[in-house]
Amino acid sequence: MPAFDDDDRPKKKIAHEIGQDLSLLSVDELMARIAQLQDEIKRLEADMVRKRDKRAAADQFFKR
Repeated sequence: MPAFDDDDRPKKKIAHEIGQDLSLLSVDELMARIAQLQDEIKRLEADMVRKRDKRAAADQFFKR
């Protein structure tokens, strides 16, 4: 079985990096990144709500 070197694996393209130089991106690319980041914010907020709900249920159960 051949051994794989880390350099042989496909690199996952980073969609956006905080603080990244934006000067080479087109308006369309910037709009796409904004949409992607907005979707990520929604996902993070939904997860935060689920975690708060679980915590509230646990607090209620244990009468904190």
